Amino acid sequence: MDPDSQITSIAHVIQLAVAPVFLLTGVAAFIGVISNRLGRIVDRARDLEKHLLSASPARIEALRGSLRNLAKRARLANRALSLCVGCAVLICADIVVLFVGTLAGERFGGVVAVVFVLAMLALIAALLLFLREVYLATRFLRIGAAEVHAPESVTPPEPGR
Repeated sequence: MDPDSQITSIAHVIQLAVAPVFLLTGVAAFIGVISNRLGRIVDRARDLEKHLLSASPARIEALRGSLRNLAKRARLANRALSLCVGCAVLICADIVVLFVGTLAGERFGGVVAVVFVLAMLALIAALLLFLREVYLATRFLRIGAAEVHAPESVTPPEPGR
């Protein structure tokens, strides 16, 4: 293979590798989101465990229920994180196979396709686990439930006064 055609082949592979690199950036951002959620889950669980030591017997069961929910959410987030990392590794492997195939003068189209499909399946599974974790996080969420409501006889102030 002459040097000019090899440079052209490598330039073409770089063009092909751009899309997986952008995908890798998106997966990395998703890893950051899941990591932050996992950190918040762990922090919340530690906080509830502290309250568990001094809680009244009536409150202990509610705290244990919350801790079980947090444990389930942590497992889901951890699995989603693992799948995202696996997806990122597969994308990197795909890029390597593209370059190795070009430099070796081999056609690894089938391998590239299989590795890419595996990466996408890992990402799909991670997204579904993430969705399940978010569902569990919001399942028993009651925003404003503990707020004290103002008496109905109180009228709001008129605008401009």
